[in-house]
Amino acid sequence: MMSSMNVEQARFNMIEQQVRPWDVLDPRVLDAMTQTPRELFVPATYSVLAFADISIPLAHEQVMLSPKVQGRIAQSLLLDSNDTVLEIGTGNGYLTALLAKLADKVDSVDIFEEFTKTTAEKLHALGLNNVTLETGDAANGWKQDKRYDVIALTGSLPLLKPYWQEQLKIGGRLFAIVGESPIMQARVITRLSDKEWMTDYIFETDIPALLNAPQPSRFVL
Repeated sequence: MMSSMNVEQARFNMIEQQVRPWDVLDPRVLDAMTQTPRELFVPATYSVLAFADISIPLAHEQVMLSPKVQGRIAQSLLLDSNDTVLEIGTGNGYLTALLAKLADKVDSVDIFEEFTKTTAEKLHALGLNNVTLETGDAANGWKQDKRYDVIALTGSLPLLKPYWQEQLKIGGRLFAIVGESPIMQARVITRLSDKEWMTDYIFETDIPALLNAPQPSRFVL
């Protein structure tokens, strides 16, 4: 077990050697990562890897994304303290905590009750009271009558359906990782008007898909 001094040094090294070099330079995001105890969210089996530049295995064949990817996601969404966020895929809750520190209100959904339950306990311990956690299958949409400033899809999608971007408020941002292994593209889609969106391509990666995500049509000859 690392001493508290070693933990803080490891956190500092994570930010300076992994996160910043990956062009995560927003002071608010870096502050949130400095102040959020990543080690609290890592499964005990992998505690020594809390600050490593890897994806960490979670239950149900899910993963905790690497620090630099989570920092890049948070930065790419251009969050401000008035934003209402929908997160699809709570996972172990670390990104949920970052979003909660950067935005006004977060609705987070996961298909596994184990994840939403343990995340609720961790967020409560940190005094983060602006998150609503729900358990459900959101791969095909969630509360589509509600509009959000930000939507973050933390699992990949082989096919990105338009209902996600249509759930954004004008000026809202959607983060999604689209494609199939081994190459997927992380993108941010910004709603410019009722009928216009702009897409920025952020980085390439390869992560597990959202369970029950829509699949492209397959033509068999």
